[in-house]
This record gives sequence, C-alpha cells and structure tokens, in this order.
Amino acid sequence: MPESNPPLLRHYEALLRHPAELPALDCDERQSGAFMEECGQLPLIDLNGLKYHHANKERLACSARICRASSEWGFFQVINHGISSELLRKMKREQVKLFQAPFEMKASRGLLNNSYTWGTTTATSPNQFSWSEAFHIPLTEISEETYYGDQYFSSLREVMKEFAAAMSKLARLLAEILSENLGSQKGESEDVCDESTCFLRLNRYPACQISPEVFGLVPHTDSDFLTILCQDQVGGLQLKKGSKWVAVKPIQDALLVNIGDLFQARSNDVYKSVEHKVMVNRKTERYSIAYFLCPSYDSLIASFKEPSIYRKFTFGEYRKRVQEDVKKTGYKVGLQRFLL
Repeated sequence: MPESNPPLLRHYEALLRHPAELPALDCDERQSGAFMEECGQLPLIDLNGLKYHHANKERLACSARICRASSEWGFFQVINHGISSELLRKMKREQVKLFQAPFEMKASRGLLNNSYTWGTTTATSPNQFSWSEAFHIPLTEISEETYYGDQYFSSLREVMKEFAAAMSKLARLLAEILSENLGSQKGESEDVCDESTCFLRLNRYPACQISPEVFGLVPHTDSDFLTILCQDQVGGLQLKKGSKWVAVKPIQDALLVNIGDLFQARSNDVYKSVEHKVMVNRKTERYSIAYFLCPSYDSLIASFKEPSIYRKFTFGEYRKRVQEDVKKTGYKVGLQRFLL
C-alpha cells in the first residue's frame, strides 16, 4: 500500500539545515521541564444542569461554572454534552480511514475539495513547524456530495453531517451562556456564528521518533469565539497557565472547550483566550477534531462595556492581520495588534 504519511521528516530536516533569516517563536520553552506539570485542576463541568428551565438554580449554577472557568482558565472539559459516545466513535473511525489514504491522494487528487494541509508552509525554523496533517472543512461544504470526490469516503459525509450539527448546537448553547453573562439578552448572541466561516478541522499527529520535544501544533491562540475539541486518549495538548505549561489529561468521551480571541476582545478580557500547543508522541499517533465557532467576516467585534481595551474591528480584518503576521514573522501576534 502506498505511504500515507506526509514527508514531515524531510521538511523538518531541511529547516534544521537551512534556517531562514526570520525571527523564531519567542515562546520556545520546550526544553525546560520546570515549565511543565500535569493538569489535574482543569475544570470538568457536567452539562446536565443546562437541561433545566432558564431560571432554575441548577442551570444557573452550571452556567456560573462555565463562565468562571472561561475567566480563570480559558479552558474547561464538559461531560453529558449531548453528543453520544457512538457518534464520537463513528466519527473517529471515519477520520482514521480518511487519514490512512495514500499521501498522494490526500495532497493532489482533490480530496475534500483540496482542504488537506500538512506541516507548516510558512515555517522558517524548526520551532515554527507543526508535525501534523489536517483537513479544514467549512460547515457549508459538509452536505455537498461532490465535495467528497471518491466513493471510498461516502460514509464520511453522513457521519460528519451528524457530528457537525451536534457540535454546532453545543457551541451555540455555550456562546449564548457566555454572552448572557456579559449582559446580552437571550437571542442577541446569534452573530457569533456564521456557517460560511465556521469549520471543522480534522487533525492527525503522526508518531515522531526524532524527539518528543517536537511541536505537533505550535503555540497559538484561536482566532474564533470558542473552540470545541474532541480528542483521543493519547494526550499531548498543553495550555499556558500563568508562566507554566500544563498538560491536559484526556477524559473518555469528554469534550474540551476553549475561549478564542474574539470572546476575549468582546468580554474586555473577562474571558481568556489562552495559548496552547500540541506535543508529539514518539510511538503513537494522535487524532483530534476541532469545531471553530466563527462570525461572518464583516461582523464587528466590540467590547460589551467601556472603556474598551481593544479598538473595534471586523473578523475579516482580524483574520487578514493574523495571516500577514504569520507570513512575515512566522508567528501569530493576535489581539496585541488591536490594543487601544
């Protein structure tokens, strides 16, 4: 069978031999064990409380835990989230099948409308390189039969439709709770989601025998309102808590939620968009699926109160600036560009 892995090692070694004359990431703390600890305190929230009436004390208590975790950690895990274990397993099976396709098929035969990426095309040094491959799938494309291009992946379409709908429902619910905590009235948070810009990202992190210190995904914050992550049990995700990197221990069938830059800006820093990264595993590949809740490109991001920390900007303007920074410097600057 043809090789399914992308040529990550070849690209990585080329960066080692010929680093470009551009700045490296400022936050390369990979070699310092002092900055690493296991994360046993990451909030775990049972969403059963949200099934009650809007004013019920159980619902109010659950909502308060969500908002507190978004302020103190920027990350939390959820159980009883409404997405069945069976659906999670089916989605994982389809994802593994997709990534097991030959590299040539993934990279050059129009699979999923050429949404496949691997490594980091903008990397100019090893610590800007992500040892991973991914499919970036807009929600608006999931239902299109022609998007899949190959009968071999026909079952992926139906499973992904069901999975995306469930993740979207959960993301909208969490966004509504977070928005109402900032003073929005019920129903006023509809502008946090636009299906033309929301997307799923299917990730695979191949085993890396070079070193466990290689990035599977370089340190970054997310440029959306919030992200929901479905991950396997391999581990590797780390988040920044104060001056320390802490490892997130996966919990079976739990989903991980993190705040993105747009909610930090809208909340005037009440909610925290926290830097995070993925480290590779020497022996075992890792899979995850992320759902990104995004507004329309012309949606205006403004603080819920004055004085604002950030100037007003559109999502399109923000995305463009992030892309320009990554292309020029190799890393994302993000919200610092929009401080008043």
